[in-house]
Amino acid sequence: MHRRWEYGDRPDVFYKLRQVALSQRQRREHLICASSQPKILNRRGRGERPQSAQRVFACGQQAGMLPTMSATQVRRPIITIAGPGSLGNALAISLHAAGYRISEILSRAGKASRRRARALARKVGACAAVIGKEPCNADVLWLCVPDREIRNCAEFLARSGGWSKRAVLHSSGALTSDELAALRSRGASVASVHPLMTFVPGEIPSLAGVPFAIEGDWTATRVARRIARHLGGEPFQISKADKTAYHAWGAFTSPLLTALLVTAEQVAAAARIPRRRARKMMLPILRQTLANYASFGGPNGFSGPIVRGDIDTVKRHLRALESTPVARKVYAALAQGAIEYLPTKNKTGLRHVIERALRR
Repeated sequence: MHRRWEYGDRPDVFYKLRQVALSQRQRREHLICASSQPKILNRRGRGERPQSAQRVFACGQQAGMLPTMSATQVRRPIITIAGPGSLGNALAISLHAAGYRISEILSRAGKASRRRARALARKVGACAAVIGKEPCNADVLWLCVPDREIRNCAEFLARSGGWSKRAVLHSSGALTSDELAALRSRGASVASVHPLMTFVPGEIPSLAGVPFAIEGDWTATRVARRIARHLGGEPFQISKADKTAYHAWGAFTSPLLTALLVTAEQVAAAARIPRRRARKMMLPILRQTLANYASFGGPNGFSGPIVRGDIDTVKRHLRALESTPVARKVYAALAQGAIEYLPTKNKTGLRHVIERALRR
């Protein structure tokens, strides 16, 4: 008995219509795709649909659409990544895992850069090329280069044509889409897209739940928002005027936090605790501090001598830190922030002690 809920009253007609709808080339490419994903099609052509369009396009740029899917479901933009560094690696691998086709990994002409590009290209099934050697054939070019190189890179690429109807993105947190003005003048739609995440060599962080700060031209920002959502991120619009302050905020959340922890290691060494051991010993209290902050916010997650207004203990800390003068200044600056932004007792007395320490 035929399953009418799946094939209707005439399953033979349905199957013939399906054969007609799919050209020989489309059927061949569809089956090739299925070979890497068993059980997508069975021998009679029935079975599960590919979960998303990328399964079709992963087999070749010219793969045809399945007639049972809409263009918006099937067509995801083909992306070229420029810059095989930590950010470029993380984005390329995450995009590839999300079903995007990465056509090229672009690098500078130096041997080390080209070697990194080839290694990344192998991971995502792309080609490695030197930036500017060939025209861009992707729908989206994503620049993952240092901030100081973005404008020069855009001006260099703008010397070639073919930018109309393409989107160009850069990932600087501090700079705006105006860095890509040269490509905008050649017809590209441009945007800045910054994931609020830390990227270091050898680590591919999850982008699920990560905020993506986006600003720029309408078409490019629309494309960027869709990509961010496909990566599991949370895109939000930011104005050009606010980007630098946004990036400074981001600096507090990761690089300056790391600097604080390294400074704490120096203080541990002054207490005769080896730095490597101190790093391990700090982890439980760090985890709990972040958990408290996440659950209760700053005011209710704050503890220690400053919140109690314990001036004598703060003075003893400052005396003990005289052997590590940089750490002493960091302590005083953070204590000043605590007095200003958090509920503390004896604010006037604490403020006097800290201001005197900062003047030294």
